[in-house]
Amino acid sequence: MAVKTFAAIDVGSYELAMKIFEVSKAKGMREIDHIRYSIDMGSETYSEGKLSSERVDELCRILREFSDIMRAYQVSDYKAYGTSAIRETKNKVILLDQVEQRTGIHIDILSNSEQRFLDYKSIALKGEGFQKIIESGTAILDIGGGSIQISLFDNDALVSTQNMRLGVLRLQEHLHHLDASTRQYDTLIKEMVESQLSVYKKLYLKDRQIKNIIVVDDYISELVMRKGKGSGGGIADRKTLEYYTEACRTKNLSELSRLLNMPEEKISLLYISMVLLHCIMKNVEAERIWAPGVTLCDGIAYEYAEKNKIITLPHDFEKDIIACAQSISKRYQGSKKRSETLEQIALAIFDGMKKIHGLSKRERLLLQIATILHDCGKYISMVNLGECSYSIIMATEIIGLSHLEREIVANVVKYNHLEFDYETDEYKNQMVDKAFYLKIAKLIAILKLANGLDRSHKQKFKNIKISLKEEELIIMADTAEDITLEKGLFDERAVFFEEVYKIRPVIRKKRS
Repeated sequence: MAVKTFAAIDVGSYELAMKIFEVSKAKGMREIDHIRYSIDMGSETYSEGKLSSERVDELCRILREFSDIMRAYQVSDYKAYGTSAIRETKNKVILLDQVEQRTGIHIDILSNSEQRFLDYKSIALKGEGFQKIIESGTAILDIGGGSIQISLFDNDALVSTQNMRLGVLRLQEHLHHLDASTRQYDTLIKEMVESQLSVYKKLYLKDRQIKNIIVVDDYISELVMRKGKGSGGGIADRKTLEYYTEACRTKNLSELSRLLNMPEEKISLLYISMVLLHCIMKNVEAERIWAPGVTLCDGIAYEYAEKNKIITLPHDFEKDIIACAQSISKRYQGSKKRSETLEQIALAIFDGMKKIHGLSKRERLLLQIATILHDCGKYISMVNLGECSYSIIMATEIIGLSHLEREIVANVVKYNHLEFDYETDEYKNQMVDKAFYLKIAKLIAILKLANGLDRSHKQKFKNIKISLKEEELIIMADTAEDITLEKGLFDERAVFFEEVYKIRPVIRKKRS
């Protein structure tokens, strides 16, 4: 692959940023320019629900400048993503079409979990620095304009992630609405934050000890990178943060601008960010922060490089997605042993049908997650298991999955317990293309079949082997137990499988 020039564009809540990279298989990725413009779109979105005409004009003007810069660098490919300020606008479809018509730049919207996962990838790609810090209790605190995301590690795997609407612009809007003075910020922010943190600690922390916080933001990171020390970013302790927080509270804007080497217009948001971080550190008793200095643009570029096989990822991100699903299952008292059995059977069927189903490695992961979460709804209702499981999955972020992928998993789990509804309103609203519909139907057929093979929940089948012979799917399994129940329910579930794949599944029993 020859050297290409790629542009990553972040249409953020209070800033538009673009990074230009040179990418090649021989040299990997090299940043060659970073352009940033301050534009407060978040405040209007969070308070009014829409962007004003003046703000849209400003957005288009900056994007046209980005377009000119891309032409000057002879950019061969680009990707532009919008985050919460665009995501939460009431008229985003109209807005995005208008922006593309006026600037030529197409903007895709990131769901919250997709945005945080890109940030997380850019941190993980820091390599040794990242691996070293997550060896002890660590949380990632991703501070945005509209919300924050707290993600926890356990044994080097990302096990849980939670979003809270405590972003700096949203907090600033609340403070302006209260007509609060700067001296009141500290008390008011703590009151708003601690009410949510107390619930978070009960649900997620319990006996878990957090020593380090990895910070991703646009203000604190910049300060820590300059004042802190450490390879691959900046490191600071809680006392250093307390010093700067106190300085923001007691000094005037011009003094702070000189002390922090930062423009005066950024000081207010920096102060809110620091009070927010300090409050979280104090509550979880963390002593150290690491600011790797990454941005969403880095995550966008890494995603591009990964898809084009330019770089090899040093961290197993699929392992994080699976660990996160397992953590959700545990929270809702799912059966680990039953999930493992379903996973083994379902993935064996999937792998044995590669020539037939036409699904990718990514859909295999979605099936695996569906097996892990197959019974999460029983925490709420044993009778309405399908509907309750769907609601839990759709209400719970699984970092690394898009909203659409979460919809697939939720529907697969739901209709594993219910008769497939061909005309459901969910499908009419969501499934604008047949590929989405067929993915769900194919995965449901496999999970239903796997579920039928372990209907007694006694893990009767061992060493399952799958083979295709003409129009039959032969399921060969070792067992010395009575499988009358499994055979009876298997035939019922095999009907839908045969309808989807035009292949008849057959159980062949091989005695142990």
